[in-house]
Amino acid sequence: MSEPRRLSLGIRDSTFGDDCVVAEQVNIYEATFGDRCFVGPFVEVQNDVVCGSNVRIQSHTLVCEGMRVGDDVFIGHGVMTANSRYPQAGAAEWTCEPPVIGDRVAIGSNASILPGVVIGDDAVIGSGAVVSRDVAPGAVVVGANRVLQKPEQP
Repeated sequence: MSEPRRLSLGIRDSTFGDDCVVAEQVNIYEATFGDRCFVGPFVEVQNDVVCGSNVRIQSHTLVCEGMRVGDDVFIGHGVMTANSRYPQAGAAEWTCEPPVIGDRVAIGSNASILPGVVIGDDAVIGSGAVVSRDVAPGAVVVGANRVLQKPEQP
């Protein structure tokens, strides 16, 4: 029997704008945050994530590697994001397809945002939703890709 390699919790090689608040017990690696952001407890923000200003990430959320998050975004408790369509343990190479979240987006608790999804500005993702397709600006999505409200046409 051998001892496992331990990875310590904390913030590593990340930058934060003015007036940001980060709760204890987070893992944040090589990420960038704009001004006035909040990161709740037990959140993991992986490598190469860029968040705009006024972003709120609630507890127990995973923001996967490579994601882009716009300004004025709310991400509820327990939101999971994914960036690989075909994950394979031990694979030497893999394709990173992170989701992209626009400006003024609200994502409800326990939603799942799958690889490569683009969520347009002003969209609302309901609690528990599974989002595997792009979301138009201003759309409201609940359940599994069910669009309740389409954006108004000009």
